[in-house]
Amino acid sequence: MTLLQISWDASPEIFRLGSFAIRWYGLFWALSFYFGYEIIYRMFKKEGIPLVHVDKLLVYMAVGSIVGARLGHCFFYDFSYYWNNPVEILMIWQGGLASHGGVIGILIALYYYQKKISTQSFWWLLDRLVIPISLGAFFIRMGNLMNSEIYGVETSLPWGFIFEARGETLPKHPTQLYEGIPYLLLFISLGWLYIKKIHMLPVGFITGIFAFCMFTVRLLVEFIKEDQSAFEASMALNMGQILSIPLIIWSAIVLYKRWPKKSPR
Repeated sequence: MTLLQISWDASPEIFRLGSFAIRWYGLFWALSFYFGYEIIYRMFKKEGIPLVHVDKLLVYMAVGSIVGARLGHCFFYDFSYYWNNPVEILMIWQGGLASHGGVIGILIALYYYQKKISTQSFWWLLDRLVIPISLGAFFIRMGNLMNSEIYGVETSLPWGFIFEARGETLPKHPTQLYEGIPYLLLFISLGWLYIKKIHMLPVGFITGIFAFCMFTVRLLVEFIKEDQSAFEASMALNMGQILSIPLIIWSAIVLYKRWPKKSPR
């Protein structure tokens, strides 16, 4: 082991009082919603959208993301188990959330929000929501890091993490960072586009950049990530990659159709 390899034995709990514990993963989820609310609040205020809509949007997004992420895990990664134990689908505190399911849940929730409450278009809303969602994705991967979960295969690279909390003795790729850092950079980039260029860009363009970058990163990192479920061992591409490919294709089409056109001189 080289000096730069890291022995990682972080506790998933921040503190515990009896049977009650505050966990890093829960804190990062809460931060995702807090900063998401603050960002959308400032966007709506800047653009003259009734601020009462922000509270309603937060409720829709919270329900959509959590329910979608939970059902995505149950159906995509362990369908047979939850089919035979449906009550355990509700036991979200036991862990098991899938980001692709969260995306589906958010899209469905946003569709109903747009139909029932918003006066703005679906794409207009999505162009703004994907900015805090990028930040939220970074926070969730940091929660995975604190939980010592969703890490990579063995590596000889000097920055490998030895996830001692999981009983590992060999360095593994810290894939939580491989995903989390690009998501943070994506948040910064999309935020800059919104501040500087939003009124010059076709509606849907920021959404296209978000989806293409996020799911391309996911697709690539999955090649060095350990399988999340046993059935993936015999697959050429794992479930995360299979779910990412349609979103990459869709986002490429969106970008092609909505790429800013140069004004004629």
